[in-house]
This record gives sequence, structure tokens and C-alpha cells, in this order.
Amino acid sequence: MAVRKGDLPDERAQHLLRVLVDKYIREGQPVGSRTLSRDSGLDLSPATIRNIMADLEEMGFVTSPHTSAGRIPTIKGYRLFVDTLIKLSPPKEEELLPFREKLQEVAGEDPQALATSVSSLLSMLTKLAGIVTVPRRPHSSLRQIEFLPLSGRRVLAILVVNEREVHNKILHVHRDFTEDELRKAGNYLTEQFGGRGLNEVRVDLVKQLEETRESMNALMVEAIELAQQAFPDETAQTGYVLSGESNLLLEELGDMEKLKSLFNAFSQQHDMLRLLDQSLNAEGVQIFIGQESGYQILEQCSIVAAPYTTEDNTMGVLGVIGPTRMAYERVIPIVDLTSKLLGRALKSDN
Repeated sequence: MAVRKGDLPDERAQHLLRVLVDKYIREGQPVGSRTLSRDSGLDLSPATIRNIMADLEEMGFVTSPHTSAGRIPTIKGYRLFVDTLIKLSPPKEEELLPFREKLQEVAGEDPQALATSVSSLLSMLTKLAGIVTVPRRPHSSLRQIEFLPLSGRRVLAILVVNEREVHNKILHVHRDFTEDELRKAGNYLTEQFGGRGLNEVRVDLVKQLEETRESMNALMVEAIELAQQAFPDETAQTGYVLSGESNLLLEELGDMEKLKSLFNAFSQQHDMLRLLDQSLNAEGVQIFIGQESGYQILEQCSIVAAPYTTEDNTMGVLGVIGPTRMAYERVIPIVDLTSKLLGRALKSDN
């Protein structure tokens, strides 16, 4: 939530707030007036700085964790910092070169493997947790479908999509099928639907069963029923991959019980996906600081996220999760650049 213009402190106070936030992010300790007097570059006495800090505290930008201690930024203070005061520090080209090469290398991987690779890259660069939603393929088309018999009335369905993507799914069936029956079913479906979009095929499968079931032979009916089970539901919410969770253990995110609850929330995915979805249609980087996320479990965390796109198609969201005391000036450019580089890599792969 942006700080309203009428709520802004004056320029001198903003400068001191920026110095305070920078120092607190680097060192993790409350910042006192004498330190600000020394580091701010302003010709102000500690007493004057104490008065300005008192005003900033009254406005809600800083707080004192202890009576005699220095001050630390509040969520409102962080928000003003990232929206107005921050001096971004983009990664150097020598850092980006292996990153660019790796993105080009993984662009042709299947969506799950791609998300895993990119989340690991983000975690490696930021030393925090990298999160990437699995890319959505807006123009997925079926190339081939095969079925292989398994034990216990199960069938392995293999779908080849967009030349190189392979989807496997185990189907539970009402009877045992022979290998020959499954081969014929796969050949029939590939001949009928190969080269067509998955959504189109899905609609047509239902239509064929409703309109021509009586005129089909039994194997054709069963082939279509198998295909209906096999096709991934593209309307279902896309999952995500998280890498580098162990980095959060090194940060000041509270006790182990809170960390366990946080990791459990990561594994459940539902709440995180709803939060990431807020960035799907946004332009550029979105930052959720502490309770701004709307989830109590994330009140000590910040999420820096951005959508990645190919032309007019939003493919997903990527980002970084860390403590509210993260190096925003470095993380924000990394997330922004990664979203652009991944979008370009996916575009060149299509």
C-alpha cells in the first residue's frame, strides 16, 4: 500500500529514514541518533536528529523496540523506502552472464523443470528463497498420445505436447486392457486430434461422446474416455516451485515453530498462489511487505514478484521470498531482470 502524499515527511526526514533503513538492512540492529548524525552527511546534531526521529515515529515510519534503543523501520517505513527512497543496485554483467546462459539452456525444458531451474537461479543470486509458478502454455497443441498397460487396472497415459513437452499420468480404468488395444486407442486419438489445441480437443471429446456414442465401436468409446482422464486440466490453478527455503533459516524470521508453519504454508501452496496471482496482471515488480500480504504467517516476510510474459501472453509469476529486512535495492532489479530474461527465452523457444 503506497504512502499518501500528504503523509510524507519532509526531505530532511526522508533522507534520514533512507539512511536508517539502509543501515538496519545491512546490520540488523536498531539505529541510534549518534549513528545517523555520523552517517547521514547532514550537519545536524544528535538532538535535532532525535527530534526528527520522534516525528517519524509519531507518523508511523519507525519504532523503538526498547525504551533506550535506537529505531527500526516499520512496514510503513519500508513501504516509503521501496516506493520513493530506494537507490536500486542492478546486478553486474559478469553476474548476469552465466544467468543468461543458463536461462537459454533451460528454456526448452518441460514447464516443471523450467520452473525448478529458474527458482534455483533466483535463490542462488539473492541468497533467499526463489519462487516460480509453472509456465502456462496458452497455445498447447497435442502431437501424440500413447497408452501403456500397468498392473492393477491402471494405464500410463503419455501425451506429447508442443513438440517437446511430455505429460505422464496414471489412469485407473474399469477393466484390463491389452497392449494392442491401448496401441490402437492411442493411434486413433493421435490421428483424430493430433495437431489441435488441447482446449479444442477437450471440448471435442465431450461432444463426440454425447453425439456419436451410439455409432462408435466400443474401443473408440473407451479410447475417448481414456483421453478425457489423461488430459491435464488447464483451467486448474498452476502450481509453483520453491527453491532455497533453507536460506530462510539463516534469517531473522522468528522461532522454529513459526518457520515450521511457514514451510507448511509453502507446501500447501493455495494461499501463496492466491498471493502470486495478484502479480499476474500487474506491470513490473510487485512488493508485499509483512502484513501487506494479508496472511499472518507472512507477517515477518517480504515477497518481491513480477510476471513473466511472451508478447501479450502472461506465462506466470516469479519472485523472491525473504525477511522484511532484505536487500531490496539488489533483489528488486534481480527479479525484474529475471522476469524479462525468462520471457525472452520462452519467446525465442516458441
